[in-house]
Amino acid sequence: MTEQEQGGREMSFFDHLEELRAHIVRALLAIVVCGVGIYIFKDWVYDVVIFGPSKKDFISYKIFCAISQGLGAGKALCLQPPEFRMQAVGFGEAFITTLRLSFMGGIVLAFPFIINEFWKFVRPGLLEHEAKAIRGFVAICTLLFMVGVLFGYFVLAPFATNFLLGYTIPGVENVPTLVSLINYMIMFILPSGLVFELPVVVYFLSRIGLVTPADMRKYRRHAIVIVLIAAAIITPPDMVTQLLLGFPLYVLYELSIFISARVKRQLARQEALEEAAAV
Repeated sequence: MTEQEQGGREMSFFDHLEELRAHIVRALLAIVVCGVGIYIFKDWVYDVVIFGPSKKDFISYKIFCAISQGLGAGKALCLQPPEFRMQAVGFGEAFITTLRLSFMGGIVLAFPFIINEFWKFVRPGLLEHEAKAIRGFVAICTLLFMVGVLFGYFVLAPFATNFLLGYTIPGVENVPTLVSLINYMIMFILPSGLVFELPVVVYFLSRIGLVTPADMRKYRRHAIVIVLIAAAIITPPDMVTQLLLGFPLYVLYELSIFISARVKRQLARQEALEEAAAV
């Protein structure tokens, strides 16, 4: 932020810090409220949300099977998760894991409020034409994040669950712990929501000149490799799951090229208008 006034005067560095603190506190309060809500309804959250992809009647399995049959692939995508027992082995593991689940879930649910607080902190420091250029910032960020979260939950999680639970070693019973299940569910959902923010990141980098559409087209092949590496890091070592994440990431990359090109045209028009006004 470069220009912000409070009480008719320009804010000092410490005023900005105080303003930032207020926004952070409000964002944390939103996370706590949402987290408390998740904790109160923890039984439903565990049974329907967390354990959902491990159940045979999960909606994604029905959709995958219908798509497979509709494409003439038979039952190639008719997945059925194996039967398994869940355990909590550590002292207080169930309680501590539930608290962690509540906090991470609170971040997901409170994301619109968090990004809105961030926008309210940044907005006063923007020029009027800059603010107009990125109107709808909160709605777009929220939409992309939620699409990524839903993609991670309804697409990545079912395939990854089948692979990880179905991977067995002779003589070894696969009995996953509660904390491992929560960790993997977070890994499937939260990073997916964040990586779907790529177009927004490219937009801002393009406006400050760090990214250009020409550069993005030039390094398209490198981007494909990076996308596959990112998908491999986020997802378990399952080629199908990696490709499921890699494909939308590449689509987002191509969309980001379009966004960067549009930003470049907008900046060129703005410079032309400023030059014309200066004459």
